[in-house]
Amino acid sequence: MAKLTDAEIAAGLAKLAGWTRKGDAIVKPFTFGKFAEGIRFVDRVAVAADAADHHPDIDIRWTTVTMSLSTHSQGGITAKDMKLAGEIERLLKG
Repeated sequence: MAKLTDAEIAAGLAKLAGWTRKGDAIVKPFTFGKFAEGIRFVDRVAVAADAADHHPDIDIRWTTVTMSLSTHSQGGITAKDMKLAGEIERLLKG
């Protein structure tokens, strides 16, 4: 899977509310009312990530969970990252 171009990344991010580019990754912080809510969200993301065989870097800080996606084997952002970000958004709503 090839890295996306800057234009492709910008187009993908335009469809993903709150996601931004940070170097060779796309990132988004998610804030929850309670610590346990964030942990339950991370658990749902973990199941989806295993199913996709593509895993985000996850930073948990009290009620804020930050997801960071990059395809390390390709050295940057690929369609796999955009797809998983979309799935993470779906999991947030459901």
